[in-house]
Amino acid sequence: MPKLRQQINNDLKQAMLNKEAETLSVLRMLISSIRNQEIALRKGEDVSLTDEQIVKVLRSEIKKRKDSVLAYEQGNRQDLAEKEKSEMQILEKYLPPELSDEEVEKIIKEVLSGCAGASMKAFGKIMGQVMAKVSGKADGGMVGGKIKEMLEK
Repeated sequence: MPKLRQQINNDLKQAMLNKEAETLSVLRMLISSIRNQEIALRKGEDVSLTDEQIVKVLRSEIKKRKDSVLAYEQGNRQDLAEKEKSEMQILEKYLPPELSDEEVEKIIKEVLSGCAGASMKAFGKIMGQVMAKVSGKADGGMVGGKIKEMLEK
């Protein structure tokens, strides 16, 4: 069992013992999302997600919460927005530490130095190479913005 999955299961048990209803609810939802992803990837035999795949599920769930917060705030439902924010905080504990801006820029420069005559036409290729190197440790939107910024120089 992947290390991250084990940590989530242990925290679920601890939340049950401590009677932390909100944490318990969020972790059950997360485990359900992970299982759904495993079922989607299954082709005959059981599949267990790797830590990287679990991080993708986590990021997806956090993105859903961010979208919900925006919708609730636009609809003047501060109570529901606060609930979504607290759920996001619980989920964010399981994400790996993010790379700093300087580290991301260094990786982008390495990739750009390997691509002679890099331009906006090669953005997708460059983005793919950079995202493979940062492997879930940086937000794709931030990485894309930095690549565009560096290509425009």
